[in-house]
Amino acid sequence: MTQDDGTDLHERIERARQVKQTHEADLLGRPNVVGVGVGFKRVGGQPTPEVAIVVMVRAKLPVAQLESGSLLPAELDGVPVDVQEVGEIGLHG
Repeated sequence: MTQDDGTDLHERIERARQVKQTHEADLLGRPNVVGVGVGFKRVGGQPTPEVAIVVMVRAKLPVAQLESGSLLPAELDGVPVDVQEVGEIGLHG
């Protein structure tokens, strides 16, 4: 599967993994962020073919409620960022 710019899926995933690794510590240090991964961007709850860095947050908040340091970028090094609400993540047992 290729994208409009001619890159195949494997290349896009590998690029997203590299960018994720570069920025992961910074993203995990932000308030409300509980995880960072690579996946497909979701729009309206449905996955798209666009590979993205997925930033998992406890709750998605309106921009007006976020402090400037809490606002997540729309992209990192040319890779889209997709913020997904996942709630609290923890160990159960």
